[in-house]
Amino acid sequence: MPNPTRAFLLGPLLKGVSRSFYLTLRVLPVGMRDPIGLAYLLARAADTIADTSLISPEQRLAMLLSLREQVNGATDDGALVRRLAAEVAGQQMQSDEKRLLESLGPALEVLSQLSEFDRKAVREIVSTLTEGMEFDLRTFPDERSGQLAALREYEELDRYTYLVAGCVGEFWTTMTYAHMPGTLKELPGVMQRRGVRFGKALQMTNVLRDCGKDLRIGRCYLPQTMLDRYGLSAQDLLVPANSVRARPLMVELLHKTLDHFHEALDYTLAIPSLSVRLRLACLWPILIGLETLLLLADNDAWLDPDKVSKVRRNEVYRIIASSLLLVPSNGLVRHAVEKRIRQIEIRLGV
Repeated sequence: MPNPTRAFLLGPLLKGVSRSFYLTLRVLPVGMRDPIGLAYLLARAADTIADTSLISPEQRLAMLLSLREQVNGATDDGALVRRLAAEVAGQQMQSDEKRLLESLGPALEVLSQLSEFDRKAVREIVSTLTEGMEFDLRTFPDERSGQLAALREYEELDRYTYLVAGCVGEFWTTMTYAHMPGTLKELPGVMQRRGVRFGKALQMTNVLRDCGKDLRIGRCYLPQTMLDRYGLSAQDLLVPANSVRARPLMVELLHKTLDHFHEALDYTLAIPSLSVRLRLACLWPILIGLETLLLLADNDAWLDPDKVSKVRRNEVYRIIASSLLLVPSNGLVRHAVEKRIRQIEIRLGV
């Protein structure tokens, strides 16, 4: 008998809080949808808590840690859900975010109904993702303070991209081996490593795309050691006119990101061509991510928060439509991705 709560959470609610991810989820094989969709909802709820700037970082951190405990099986008789409804849900401008927080109790109940393997995997990925959010709250100043802080070195940025996205590649791979046994021909260790690089590619794209906006809430993810090498400070990046001056730094980080995307391509090509749904779920974020980097490479005002390099919705739909012709062929997939990488490299002067 269908579970109406699960159907609502993984249907209308999930679609409301993430239209793009919902498209990816719907194309996944059936067995993978529930654990991946539920993990996304729980992580999105945690992210909403972490990003509610009208509440102090200390309070957000306490609620975030409490949510992590709940995901991992602790009980509090609904105290956290009531607190979120009272303190966080009312601060949300979007009704879907409010509904998500109010639905946290049912989401935790659905988590308890998953198989033991899936429940453990979802707990692990949500715990790791919340570590990334905890890192933000402990590392950067209150968004309302007017202060600005930068990460110290590239290794710190690399670790951060693992916590907030690279770990998702691991989780995705674990779910594939569990729910589609025999599909992936490569060794699990190879695919796990590629999955991590895949996630890092997407997060580095976000870091570069959103740099101007992040700076204005006190967060500079571009490491201080790299800024020093180019004679820059985090404060310099607050001036959009410095976009050209800071371009060499952006170019260096873009090259590191493209290296990750090469691994993402290898990950996708390791999926058999007959597994069309799973291939599409990987190909779409690669193509959209590379389109974002192409816009970024052409953006002479990339530090201006009003000129973000964002792929338009109609272009997303065009990419999705064109991918249907590419996906069955290794050669066509490789050509499409490598062609776009080469276009970006040309823009960067390589």
